[in-house]
Amino acid sequence: MEDHIPLAERLRPKHLDEYVGQKHLVGTGAVLRNAIESGHIPSMIFWGPPGVGKTTLASIISQTVKRPFHSLSAINAGVKDIRDVIDQVKNGGMFARNAILFIDEIHRFSKSQQDSLLGAVERGMVTLIGATTENPSFEVNSALLSRCQVYVLQSLNKEELIGLVDHALVTDKWLMDRKPQVKEYEALLQLSGGDARKLLNVLELVVGSIIGDAPVVTNEIVRDIVQNNMAIYDKDGEMHYDIISAFIKSMRGSDPNAAVYYLARMVEGGEDPTFIARRMLILAAEDIGLANPNAFLMADATFRAVQMIGWPESRIILSECAVYLATSPKSNSTYMAIDEAIALVKSNPNLPVPLHLRNSPTKLMKELGYGQHYEYAHAHPGNFVNHEFMPDALKGHVFYTPGQNSKEQQIRQWLRDRWGDKYGL
Repeated sequence: MEDHIPLAERLRPKHLDEYVGQKHLVGTGAVLRNAIESGHIPSMIFWGPPGVGKTTLASIISQTVKRPFHSLSAINAGVKDIRDVIDQVKNGGMFARNAILFIDEIHRFSKSQQDSLLGAVERGMVTLIGATTENPSFEVNSALLSRCQVYVLQSLNKEELIGLVDHALVTDKWLMDRKPQVKEYEALLQLSGGDARKLLNVLELVVGSIIGDAPVVTNEIVRDIVQNNMAIYDKDGEMHYDIISAFIKSMRGSDPNAAVYYLARMVEGGEDPTFIARRMLILAAEDIGLANPNAFLMADATFRAVQMIGWPESRIILSECAVYLATSPKSNSTYMAIDEAIALVKSNPNLPVPLHLRNSPTKLMKELGYGQHYEYAHAHPGNFVNHEFMPDALKGHVFYTPGQNSKEQQIRQWLRDRWGDKYGL
């Protein structure tokens, strides 16, 4: 292999036309591609899972707009490194002409480290491109985020991943010399999880592990070889998403023992405690909801506590919350309700609001009937009035169906007492 350069690095694209995936951003006529080709690129944050091309796209942008490019990793860089880059810009060195500063895993920067970028970004001394696997709304300072355009990168689909494998087989010298035959792709795709870098690294590992010329790659061979070399894929934290997925699904499945086990895996791996707590906060709303509203309060308190405490004591707080969530009754009724409502709004975006619910700040609006016949609920017994609140086209439409749990059965009865059989309750 070419001086042990990994296959994914050897095949890293250098031009937009070679770049795989993210057509919504860099396809013909897409917003980011237009910005790149015009040369007028803003500071930006790339948000997406590992191996979808965040670093590659930043490098391609630099080459396309012909600007100096420097890369820092938030794992091992600090304020001094940032200031060194900015000083080089000021002094007209390699960072002259509005250089691009790429910061990988920018979510790992502290507030003070992110603040050190503000002045240079605001004055246009550098164009910042940050990459993160975490929601920038939570992990990037609002002041810095307001100066950046956020672009969401998506996992590669099956066709794109298979295309990467086939392209590698006919373009990489080492693979062409080995002449491998890929008879089955499923195991390669499962192990990659949409991560192009991981896919190519697995392919290289498998082909390099098979003895003889023209090795044949099958699902069974891939699984056997990767299982025996699994540590290779843990060293860069690529199990990160698998473990958090198992943790969430264990709590959703009401198994406190499995939840604590996967929590321990993350604790021992040095995972960010706020990352774990934030996922539990989402689960409390999505999977427990109104079956136990206190679950959300518990998760929120956990999130706030681990922010103040950190490791190792946060393990106790997280364990308490994980067991509580796992043993809580479950309901996704409100999650399903909002998603169904959003889908309907997308298909019928402009249904008219009933006249009696409309605001009437002007005389003309009042004359047109805006707000007329609206009755104030608190002026009626039980603080309830049997008004129609839906648009005419949606009268009686049900979005929220109470779940099969004691708390929501109380809600079901409460609604039935007021609305009768209107909503099929």
